[in-house]
Amino acid sequence: MERILLVRIEDRDSVEETLEELRGLTETAGGQVVEVLSQKAHKLNPATLVGSGKVEEIASVVTRQKIQSVIFDKELSPAQQKNLEESIPSKILDRTRLILDIFAQRARTREGGLQVELAQLSYLLPRLTGRGVELSQQVGGIGTRGPGERQLEIERRKIRDRIAKLKSEISHIRQQRTLQRQKRLSVPFPTIAIIGYTNVGKSTLLNTLTGEKSKVVADDKLFATLDPTTRRVKLPAGGWALFTDTVGFIQKLPHTLIAAFRATLEEVTQADILLHVRDASSPHALHQKQAVEQVLEELKAEEIPRIDVLNKWDKLNPTEKMSRHKENPQGIPLSASQGTGLDILLNRIEEFLSYKWLKREILLPTTQSRLLNEIYKTSQVLHQKNTNGQYHIQMRITKENYQRLLKLIRS
Repeated sequence: MERILLVRIEDRDSVEETLEELRGLTETAGGQVVEVLSQKAHKLNPATLVGSGKVEEIASVVTRQKIQSVIFDKELSPAQQKNLEESIPSKILDRTRLILDIFAQRARTREGGLQVELAQLSYLLPRLTGRGVELSQQVGGIGTRGPGERQLEIERRKIRDRIAKLKSEISHIRQQRTLQRQKRLSVPFPTIAIIGYTNVGKSTLLNTLTGEKSKVVADDKLFATLDPTTRRVKLPAGGWALFTDTVGFIQKLPHTLIAAFRATLEEVTQADILLHVRDASSPHALHQKQAVEQVLEELKAEEIPRIDVLNKWDKLNPTEKMSRHKENPQGIPLSASQGTGLDILLNRIEEFLSYKWLKREILLPTTQSRLLNEIYKTSQVLHQKNTNGQYHIQMRITKENYQRLLKLIRS
């Protein structure tokens, strides 16, 4: 296991929480945290992030403790990383590079792999640095005189070409995903996106709701699931809804990842309802909530109706439950692992859906049977029976489709 030194930057943003999270990220990536050093935020050095004395201290700890990697809890600029590498005898990583490494381990589908590679290369490109003559491709001889092309420039060109190819492939997959989404919408099901901080129980909730044998990966690790998974869930009053498990959010989620996973995160922007799953037992629940809301704002999804799900309720004592309820009286307390509170959640979902997906009944003369196909295409039929030369149909349908259907029936 790789021996790691963590360097945290003490500022106003809940230092202990970010340190705990950085430690969890490091362990998820397969590292062993050997020691932690801190630096006050008001003493940050633009050349090396931390002061020269702290750089010397880090180098000393690296040598004494046989540290293999030093991880900083802030994103390093290319210049800062280069300067630190010249002074510290170990690998230098920052929080962004660490998260990218975890994503590379966890991506299971082709789309996820392409998105992670794009994020990695976008991160790497500005950090390429040369070492003078040893990278030069200039050679002598007839027909070869001239400035030549340095190896560093060749590598940059290769990376830019690869980035362009990745963007093209991801764009193609994005088009396929759009078609798949349109197909789902053509068989009209309400769509519910399960969102939340990483490792709060989103995948466990989806597994419990569906009860399917083919389960979504649910592991007690950060970023256990990267690729979105959609499953059908039966609603209490009849009919079905599509629930999608999405990638977990995190504080200081790198912008390169938000950009790379935008196609995946579009599942969030297209949902009728967002289920914001929160770990009610976490002492950092409020900061986690703020991190999720920040990403939703970047995705322009903050206006979508949202239901707060207070998961891991079974881990709280009575006093903590009262406190959480007082903080969020509209939140749904449940335990995804125990399967408790799901009935309340599903009823709340139906209540929210009723504003967009109306329950309606129509009588259609059998002489207009040609419209049955249109009804099934644009609504979710809950019940149908034929009596006295009429189709009696109960359905769940959007207001727009209902008005259009009535016009067709009357025409």
